[in-house]
Amino acid sequence: MTVETLLVFTNLPSREAAEKMARDLVERRLAACVNLLAPCRSVYRWEGKVQVVEEHPILIKTTQDRYAALEEVMRASHPYEIPEIVAVPVVAGLSAYLEWVESETQPLH
Repeated sequence: MTVETLLVFTNLPSREAAEKMARDLVERRLAACVNLLAPCRSVYRWEGKVQVVEEHPILIKTTQDRYAALEEVMRASHPYEIPEIVAVPVVAGLSAYLEWVESETQPLH
């Protein structure tokens, strides 16, 4: 693996918003693949009050090289004021898959 692969998490308020973000990130080659997960209940404190809401998690596969651009696009299009955008390094994986992630996130010239 020559380029560090990342798994990026975020939650969106609707399935439509999750699908829109997933398609946009893949079309821009900022993500090789985005998994749209089943809705979940999130409990958190916001503006001094405990919130309980349904959210739609997505898992984004990208590279460290593309992370800054990915985060910029996510922040610009995310409906939350302070979106959860968390990236974790992939420390191991099938080399052919990790190479595919790298090739699918290369900008086209």
